[in-house]
Amino acid sequence: MSGFARVAGGAPGGAADLAETVARVAAGDREAFAALYDAVAGPVYGLVLRVLRDPAQSEEVAQEVMVEVWRSAARYAPERGGVTTWVLTIAHRRAVDRVRSEQAAADREERTATAAHTPPYDQVSEEVAVRLESEQVRRCLGSLTDLQRQAVTLAYYQGYTYREVATHLAAPLGTVKTRLRDGLIRLRDCMGVSA
Repeated sequence: MSGFARVAGGAPGGAADLAETVARVAAGDREAFAALYDAVAGPVYGLVLRVLRDPAQSEEVAQEVMVEVWRSAARYAPERGGVTTWVLTIAHRRAVDRVRSEQAAADREERTATAAHTPPYDQVSEEVAVRLESEQVRRCLGSLTDLQRQAVTLAYYQGYTYREVATHLAAPLGTVKTRLRDGLIRLRDCMGVSA
């Protein structure tokens, strides 16, 4: 609490004294503000520190609260509550505003960092790779027997089940499965894919 050393002079005694002190602060009485400061600076700092959990920021926010109390003393209404409650309400609002401000800044930084880290996308090289791969698949399909190519095309490019391929080719299911297996092995070898 280094920034909140006690100011010379005694702190006001009770709630009535604090209300009178705030009225004098509203009239611009610096000595009254020093007395009010002595009475509420400690609780203000403690409340702000509980919200922010950072001593340096807490001192800064507590100082802002006391400046606001000095500037807005004329707005204090005793019928709405005690001086300490009024000051601590200001402190709590300021502390919460600081938390929200810090969170918004952190969110902005995170969005900026994420946007800056987007990996570059080379559309031309991607298209070339896809075309080369497609050409290799067509070339390898050409190396299959007609029966293997038909079975593979029906099953993997047209989405037929083994049973539907067998029906379409008018071949037994076991024969279709063998053609598909042999065709896929030849494709794998042709494409240079390891098993």
